[in-house]
Amino acid sequence: MNTLELQKALKARGFDPGDIDGAMGRNTIAAIRAFQAANGLDVDGVAGPDTLAKLAAPTVRTAPDPIHSLSMPWFIEAQRAIGVKEDTGPGSNPLIIGWARRLRIDYAKDEIAWCGLFVAHCIGLTLPGEVLTSNPLGARTWTRFGVPCPVPQPGAVMTFWRGSRDGWQGHVGFYVGEDASAYHILGGNQGDAVNVKRFARDRFLTARWPKTAPAPTGGPRILRADGSFSNNEQ
Repeated sequence: MNTLELQKALKARGFDPGDIDGAMGRNTIAAIRAFQAANGLDVDGVAGPDTLAKLAAPTVRTAPDPIHSLSMPWFIEAQRAIGVKEDTGPGSNPLIIGWARRLRIDYAKDEIAWCGLFVAHCIGLTLPGEVLTSNPLGARTWTRFGVPCPVPQPGAVMTFWRGSRDGWQGHVGFYVGEDASAYHILGGNQGDAVNVKRFARDRFLTARWPKTAPAPTGGPRILRADGSFSNNEQ
C-alpha cells in the first residue's frame, strides 16, 4: 500500500490525514497514530504490517463519528499529541514546556507530573473561551471543570484517584472507551508519554465536559481489554 492509498484508507475509516497527496506528512502520521490507538496497536506513527493489515481488514471498525467531529477539537488535538514524551534526562521536552508557557502556567521541568497540563493544553488551545481549573497541574481540580458528563463518552475529561480516594493525588485524561474492568484513557504523563492506558473502574472519580462545547450526546464505547472493539461493536 503506497502513501496515497494509505491516506485514502485512513480517510475512509474516519481518520483525517489532511490532503490526499501521497506525501507522508505530519497530518498523515497523526492519523496513523490515532488509528493505531483506536485499534489496540502499537502507537508509533509507522504504517507497518500490523497497521496495514488492520486497515485492509473488511471488518475493522474505528471510533464512532463523534470522536472525529469538529465539535470536539480538544480530543482531536489530544490524538495528534500521541507519542509525545518527556525528556527522561536532565533536560525537558521543549514542546511540553511550551504548552505551559502558552497558558502562562508556572511549570519549569517535565519531571513534574504533567497529566493536568496536557488536558489544559488540549482544551486551552482549541476552546479559547473555556475557563480552565484554578490549578490545571492538580489532577483532582479537574473534578470541578466545566459541567458534569452524566454518561462517560469519547472526549470526556475523566479524573481518577491515586494513592487514596480521600487523598489529594490523582490523574486526569480523556475517555476513549471502556471494558468490563477499566476505562481506556488518552492522557499525558502515562509512562512519561502521551498514550492510551487502562485505569481501573474503582479509581474513577468524575467525568466532565467543556461548558463552551456542544452538549455531549454520545454514550460509552465498549472495547476489549486490548483496546480493540468488542464483538457487539463489529
